[in-house]
Order: sequence, then C-alpha cells, then structure tokens
Amino acid sequence: MSPGVAARAARAGGALVGQVRSSLGGSSSPAGASRPASGWLAVTVLCEPGALDPAALPAPLAELGDRIEVDVRPAPGDKGTELYARLRGRKARGGGSAGSRLTGNDAEAELRSALRRAKQLVEVGEVLAVDPAPHGKRSATPSGAVLESWTKDAPAAGVL
Repeated sequence: MSPGVAARAARAGGALVGQVRSSLGGSSSPAGASRPASGWLAVTVLCEPGALDPAALPAPLAELGDRIEVDVRPAPGDKGTELYARLRGRKARGGGSAGSRLTGNDAEAELRSALRRAKQLVEVGEVLAVDPAPHGKRSATPSGAVLESWTKDAPAAGVL
C-alpha cells in the first residue's frame, strides 16, 4: 500500500470512529473540551491586553481576513489576554463534516490552527515547528503512515 493511500485510509478510519462515537452518545473531543454554540474559539496569550490590536492582527489571523470576527479581552486574574475568533456567517459550531475534514477544507480547523500560530508569534516571535521524521529515506509501513498522517493533521485539530 502506498503512503498516500495509507494516509487517506487512516484519516477515513479516524473520521469513522468519530462518527460512531457521536452516534453512540460519546464524544470525539478530549475530556473537558466544550463546544460553545456561539462558535467563538479562544486562546490565552501571555501579553498585556493593549499589546493585541484587533485592527492589526498577527499574520496567521490576518490571512483569514473578513472570514473571521475577532475580540480581545483581558484574561481573568491578570493572566494575560484572551484572543477570541470565530468564522463569520456561522450561527453555531458544527465542527466540520467528515468529508470537509478528510479533504482538508475544514474552515474551523484552519481557524484553530491560525489561533495557535498567532499565540506563538505574539509570545515567542516565531511559529515553532517540530520535524518528527528522521532525515533520510525510510520504507513506508502502515503504522508509520498513520503516525505521519496524524502528525500532519495535528496543527488543525486539538483543543485550544
């Protein structure tokens, strides 16, 4: 099986597991992750509230342009700044369909990734990246294809 086919099969399997969990009343989200009906996603950024200007957003969010709404608020307990963003024109978060996630067209995943990258730019000055694959040529294995698929998709998934 080629690595591309194995990766697509792994993504399809993951989407299927999420659909089954959802239909059985389980959650495909990690424990404690809630899905607010408002659609707002948030990250807490370690900076003064005045340091983030909604009119001059960090590059990852600015690239989304008019597709998003942004709000900036002081974090509780003087713990930095809360940066909120949501997709325009969406009344409630749906998490994207399995098809949109499989094809890489999940707008909400793109927004989650942009929020995480914006947080890194503000706090560290650059977007940190890890290259988990060793250098050189290696033969593809089914488990390796699954791992590489998850590693590639990880920036667009997860909990904020």
